Amino acid sequence: MAPSKPLRVAIADDHALFRQGLRSLLGMTNDVSVVAETDRAEGILSMVSATPCDILLLDLQMERSSLIDIADVSPQTNVIVVTASEGIENALAAIRAGAKGIVFKRFAVETLMDAIHSVSGGQVFMPAALQTRLVGELREPSHEPFTPREREIVRHVAAGLRNSEIAAKLFISEDTVKTHLGNIFKKVGVRDRVQLTRYALRLGMVGVHDPSL
Repeated sequence: MAPSKPLRVAIADDHALFRQGLRSLLGMTNDVSVVAETDRAEGILSMVSATPCDILLLDLQMERSSLIDIADVSPQTNVIVVTASEGIENALAAIRAGAKGIVFKRFAVETLMDAIHSVSGGQVFMPAALQTRLVGELREPSHEPFTPREREIVRHVAAGLRNSEIAAKLFISEDTVKTHLGNIFKKVGVRDRVQLTRYALRLGMVGVHDPSL
């Protein structure tokens, strides 16, 4: 049964044509109302703060990864990731960060409204094939996008160590640390050490106090 009031939906996606398509799709039903949109990852939190909404449709890859913003979105707003990437790593990271739904862009026409209704009803929504893969991955708590060496570096960055200190602890050169950090930043779409630390904490890679550091 349709809700008495339309669900308030915001869209964050840097592709204008895709946003237009989402608006057209959502405009075909009385169940939802698009109340805000942005084409910049930097504008997501300010948009949701200025215009409270029930659902945020979020593209993960804009000018940077939006994974780091999911946990900071108001708890009154359910995040549905709408992504062109059908890989397991981004989906798993999004769910761990707090997303309530995953919709693949190429199936958005067929599945988006089902996702919105499921999530607004307190359920988690994702494609069946992805659900099967995620169940297997979630049984492996050590699953991460990093190599063992990259994981060590992420943990030391999260502990506040400088490159020179990391190099000394791992018996590698400072240039090697910088190379690893560059690769790590690209893998998870962060720009600096602060964002990397937030990413590691939210995905459970490290605790606030990691005794193994």
